[in-house]
Amino acid sequence: MERSTSDNNCTLFTTGESKKCLNLGSYNYLGFADDWNSTCKDQVLQSVNKWPNSLCSSRMDLGTSVIHEQLEKLVAEYVGKEAAIVYTMGYETNSCTIPAIMGPGTLIISDGLNHTSLVNGARGSSSFIRVFRNNDIEHLEEILREAIVNGQPKHHRPWKKILVMVEGIYSMEGSICKLAEIVQVCKKYKAYLYLDEAHSIGALGPNGRGVCEYSGVDPANIDIMMGTFTKSFGAMGGYIAASKEIINYIKSTSSGLLHHSSMSPVVAQQIITAFSIIMGRDGSKVGRKKLDSLMNNSNYFRSEMKRLGVHVYGDYNSPIIPIMIYFPAKIAAFSRECLKRGVAVVVVGFPATSVLYSRARFCISAGHTKKDLDFAIKVIDEVTTLLCMKYKNSFIGR
Repeated sequence: MERSTSDNNCTLFTTGESKKCLNLGSYNYLGFADDWNSTCKDQVLQSVNKWPNSLCSSRMDLGTSVIHEQLEKLVAEYVGKEAAIVYTMGYETNSCTIPAIMGPGTLIISDGLNHTSLVNGARGSSSFIRVFRNNDIEHLEEILREAIVNGQPKHHRPWKKILVMVEGIYSMEGSICKLAEIVQVCKKYKAYLYLDEAHSIGALGPNGRGVCEYSGVDPANIDIMMGTFTKSFGAMGGYIAASKEIINYIKSTSSGLLHHSSMSPVVAQQIITAFSIIMGRDGSKVGRKKLDSLMNNSNYFRSEMKRLGVHVYGDYNSPIIPIMIYFPAKIAAFSRECLKRGVAVVVVGFPATSVLYSRARFCISAGHTKKDLDFAIKVIDEVTTLLCMKYKNSFIGR
């Protein structure tokens, strides 16, 4: 939908005109939002007739149904944990779970690039918080060692609990967590590990089971695994997977489960159907093709960005591919020039990143064809040349 403004405050209004664009900013990693009519529609529409749209109650009152329990069992099986609990919202999953399991006298050690939901969950927990540099294993170990030696501030008693929080794929960097090394450090110092797989579940690993499968880490070594259904599964909500003991405790203490309305049964069916396709239980090879296409598309697009001479962040196999803009004045220009040429992109500046590290963040999908990607690459080549963003070629971007 095209928008315009007629005042100095830049109040936007829709013009009534629309423009067809290639979407490079959606978290639609496995393409379920594109082919929903052929993949998920039938089962989801059947659930509309079978279940109410909402149970109008929290999970701990009258908001738990058979379909919720079915979904939780499936999630636990998929990620390799004993039990799971699902929330209505991904942000809520972190912001309500962390205060439920952490409190006074505990320490949270958080990766410096963790998502806002993790940050606000930690702040709401009354825990003492330390931050380590993104994916810096030595810095993490240094903080852990110092925390154990010194204990709590003022009286120096031992910490009741130490929790390390990391993400599978960092959403602004496109980098993949060094999970195997982090697990070793946490085991060495007997710290608990909280893994946020919002962007890695369904997108990493040969079978889409996330960063544990990708890194060869046994899920038993992760104390709490969190993920969302808003990306790879074409739905909404999130989950926590852990031991039965931890899940039962969260059920009785998390405000998101005690007070918030439960997930719509129709949404739960969408997620179950997506899981069935990804796991190949629908009898087709659609899930296998989606997983392969996502990895191939991501690596092709990343290699082409590097060929163009722009600064590219992140790792191969990650569907998030940021290219650096750096200059704040170029942020809006890059977005608008791409839009003129039929490509919709997401640009990111302060405060989501530091002032000096503004960027464009591309999110690749299994739904993209080779023709789509080649068209996008051609447009980005033109725009980065126009805005002098090819910093790999020279420091002035020409």
